[in-house]
Amino acid sequence: MHYKPVFLIFDFLGGGELFVIVLAVMLLFGGKGMPNLMRNLGKGIRQFKDATNGIQQDLHDNVNTIKQDLKKQANIIEEQTKHTD
Repeated sequence: MHYKPVFLIFDFLGGGELFVIVLAVMLLFGGKGMPNLMRNLGKGIRQFKDATNGIQQDLHDNVNTIKQDLKKQANIIEEQTKHTD
């Protein structure tokens, strides 16, 4: 099975553990602070996801550039070997 890393933690938490965590957060931040906390948490997760997507895109672009350079070099070498024969 393929799990997303964010949801992997929920494999180890049961209902009781989640209830205690939610209760602790409610006690720490109160009912009025929860929307702001959740909003900031959502923004943080979105920024993290955008950053990882950006890194993946950069890596993909760099790999494609290297592949294209290697193909060009292979073509040059192939042309040079044709002329020497």
